Amino acid sequence: VNSRQHPLEIPPPSGKDWPKEEEENFFLLDPDRKRDVLPQPFRMIHKLVMQVFESAVEIIEEREMLREAQKRKVQPIKCFPTAEFQVTERANCLAVSGKYIFVGLSMGLAAFNRCDLKDVCAWDAAQTEICALHASALGNERHVLLAVDEMGLAWLFCFHKESFLLIKTLNEVEDISQRSPCVEVVLSRGGDYAGILLQGNTEAWLEIYQLPKDSWLTEMEENSGDAEELACSERRSSSSSAVGTFLLQELPVPAIQDDLKLDPPELLLTVRPPKPITGTSFKGPLDALKEVGDGSTLGLGYNHLIKDSQWELQEAIFCSTYQEYLEAEGVTKEETPRYATFHFLLPSRILMGPEMEVEPDIPVGIGVHWYGNHNFCLYLLSPSLKDKAGSDLKPDVVWPCAAPIACSAVSSCSRYLALAGEDATITIWDKHLGYPLSVTAILEERFIRSIHFL
Repeated sequence: VNSRQHPLEIPPPSGKDWPKEEEENFFLLDPDRKRDVLPQPFRMIHKLVMQVFESAVEIIEEREMLREAQKRKVQPIKCFPTAEFQVTERANCLAVSGKYIFVGLSMGLAAFNRCDLKDVCAWDAAQTEICALHASALGNERHVLLAVDEMGLAWLFCFHKESFLLIKTLNEVEDISQRSPCVEVVLSRGGDYAGILLQGNTEAWLEIYQLPKDSWLTEMEENSGDAEELACSERRSSSSSAVGTFLLQELPVPAIQDDLKLDPPELLLTVRPPKPITGTSFKGPLDALKEVGDGSTLGLGYNHLIKDSQWELQEAIFCSTYQEYLEAEGVTKEETPRYATFHFLLPSRILMGPEMEVEPDIPVGIGVHWYGNHNFCLYLLSPSLKDKAGSDLKPDVVWPCAAPIACSAVSSCSRYLALAGEDATITIWDKHLGYPLSVTAILEERFIRSIHFL
């Protein structure tokens, strides 16, 4: 039975079967939006967890980069001690010469054999603390030592037959109130010269001594021969006293050396700091040149045409112009330098004349620069200058620098000289030819305290 009352038609589609826009374009949607639909506590926890995870990843990447950079670096070689030796007192300083190690102790000196590290001998006669020590080989297993104690006394020793022999205390005086303490000592290689820097109440000066090492070696050889003869006679007398027995007895070394007296060193030069530059009375350039010809050294700045009145006027103008800055900085009056650095120099074209007879391994001069001074001064160690030891000695060569010299160094061959200025520049000079090889500027606001050749 057909009960349809209306004509047959296509029914309309239902709404739930229609395709949604989000489902059609699902690959274009942001996945973080699904997280935003979460409740607030879950979103906060998710955010904290992701921050912790990202921070951990950054730390891991940073450590990996540091590990890779450390692998690319040249790893230093770790050195461990191969042997050690014990000292009876506190060790303050040490020096090595030949096969011996000399140690400055809180009470005297000690010597050790470098081969077996055994204690050879000790010296504590003066009951003093040794603060600085230098040693140099003289030859034939003899060594010269220069030490400074806590009171500023400079002790000169000779090490002979495994025993210390005191030669002289260089700055000892009868009146202790007139004593000038020693603050720096230097021994030349080979033991030909020794230098000490002394500081008085108002000034400082440098004393250079010539060590008579040839006469020392001769006297020690003669003393060794006499000691051997004495020891042989003792052995013969002891062997003849008993039949069939042979008693070999050696004479103690300290007893042998008690009678040995070596010649004291000779004061060769006395170098004092440069005087401050003041006004002159020269009427013209010709007078200044005449002063240079009379023995004055060119380069110290003394031979100029500025009069005292002009100097005072210039200083007054400067002080009035920058008075507020000078008061803020607390500028004090220039004082005489009280510290110097000095080096013994081998022969070169600058330090030797055409008729000088020198040996290549014996120093012929010293290089000195005083603290806060612009000039590096060279002095010849000539025997003719002995008469000038007490006078105001003038340098033979002057190297002026653009800034005050902070520190200096000389190469082992004594040909190259390094000067570091207070303006953080390092200049390497060829001392043999007399011209600079390189100039290096360090970062600003840096002060160079020491420099060394490797």
